[in-house]
Amino acid sequence: MKCEDLWGILKKKGLTFFTGVPDSTFNDWMRFLADNHGRGLHNIIACNECEAVAIAAGRYLATGSLAVVYMQNAGLGKAVNPLTSLADPEVYSIPMVLMIGWRGEPGKQDEPQHRKMGRITLPLLEVLEVPYAHLPRDSGEAAGLIKEAVSCALERKTPYALIVKRDTFEHYDSTTIDKRKCTMTREEAITVLLDNLRGDELIVSTTGKTSREVFEYRESRGQGHQSDFLTVGSMGCSASIALGLALGKENRRAVVLDGDGAVIMQEGALSTIGHYLPPNLYHVVFDNHSYDSTGGQPTTSPTVSFERLALANNYRGAETVENREDLDRACREMLSADGPRMLIVRVKKGARKDLGRPTTTPIENKEAFMSDLQGGDGADRIRR
Repeated sequence: MKCEDLWGILKKKGLTFFTGVPDSTFNDWMRFLADNHGRGLHNIIACNECEAVAIAAGRYLATGSLAVVYMQNAGLGKAVNPLTSLADPEVYSIPMVLMIGWRGEPGKQDEPQHRKMGRITLPLLEVLEVPYAHLPRDSGEAAGLIKEAVSCALERKTPYALIVKRDTFEHYDSTTIDKRKCTMTREEAITVLLDNLRGDELIVSTTGKTSREVFEYRESRGQGHQSDFLTVGSMGCSASIALGLALGKENRRAVVLDGDGAVIMQEGALSTIGHYLPPNLYHVVFDNHSYDSTGGQPTTSPTVSFERLALANNYRGAETVENREDLDRACREMLSADGPRMLIVRVKKGARKDLGRPTTTPIENKEAFMSDLQGGDGADRIRR
């Protein structure tokens, strides 16, 4: 189905307000929304799925009209609370249309973090008593289904879910141009950063391409992966994982490799880090203004000052850099001082097309990482 065709169907049913967190299952539709915000439709980029459900509730309270909340099925798990305690017919009974990308669809190849949620997505909706249907690829069939979905949502005053499978949409080329003048890719910045480490640090990398690039760095240098925790799924949780590590292993430095979208999703974690003030935690944020792993859709980071955010949450220091020379200097200065400190690195959108994926399973990664932690202070594993 063409994105323009779906937009025409939704517009006829009065569905012109969209909010949520992007998903790669329908990244073409996400690019269409980003390109056409303000051209008859409103696309509100939410920090997480809970916020998106709440925004949709506010929209209904203000106008009496339905909003469309888009998310990956992983985000459905996060949205359980507002769906059951805000929108549910037994509480405020607020209708909305959910558009859920079905990662980990049974019988389809997908990454480990998506398999269980893929298997339980439909049963979870049934437990939540949220009516659902699969969005057809044919625009004519889609029009009929959406008409039924809107009628059901309004009559029963309940959320209604449209389940979106891969390849539902035709390819859509974005017309948005990235006007930022960044000189580094994220992978280049990761190389500079890791080259500045002693080698005994505990690395926690955020989900998506960042973890893949860390894995590729180690492979290219013939290094082990035992000091790297490659977070898969659990978007926004890497900094909190690192906090637990830093507090539990005070003789090892914990370095978080994070992304702008992930930090925004779980900004509250910064207050916890700043409150407990671990001196061995260092927080690196690669800021490319996008959800890179789901197709490069925009985040709200252009209007966020991560420096001020970190300092307001009691980090001991924060700095922003955007070229290799400043990054090299800033890495050395950050790691020579007590944490928690944040280093924001402005980088280009995108990744190389031949970027590989970790060849180890999450369980293997965890076991090697824990074995490394149990082996002492890490001095015997310094790689350079």
